[in-house]
Amino acid sequence: MTTVEYSVEVDASPQRVWELVSDPRNLPHWDKHIVGVRLPPGGLAPGVRYEVVMGFLVVRATVRAEVLEWEPPWRSRLRLRGPLDATVTTSIAKLPYERSVLRHEVEYSFGGPLGRLAAASLNAVGGAHLALRRGTLKQRDQIESRGRAANA
Repeated sequence: MTTVEYSVEVDASPQRVWELVSDPRNLPHWDKHIVGVRLPPGGLAPGVRYEVVMGFLVVRATVRAEVLEWEPPWRSRLRLRGPLDATVTTSIAKLPYERSVLRHEVEYSFGGPLGRLAAASLNAVGGAHLALRRGTLKQRDQIESRGRAANA
């Protein structure tokens, strides 16, 4: 397993950060390889499972996700299985003046022919750390733009 992590300060409260980053339907906005999410009714909680559909070139693959920990608005831990096997931990820490630190840590490996294709695709865009950084910065930008719109 390989581990990557990235943290960023966000101009928003932990509750506003959590509201956006805890909703898997937002994943396609942050990662171009994610083309869809299939959620069960009733929301997320420990033990809930859902599916993430990923696209690499012309190939699609389904990654099964399971919620391991769910502690709004502070922390979640998810287990992903499929061509990408990973544990994704997201944490949010409160800072003064309605600011937060958003941190993602991903332990991952790729398996099988689809996993090798996914790994090659990820490497083509700069590797896992760069992809996590880009996605986290997109999250920050989306959260902060919603905050500016709400205050306008």
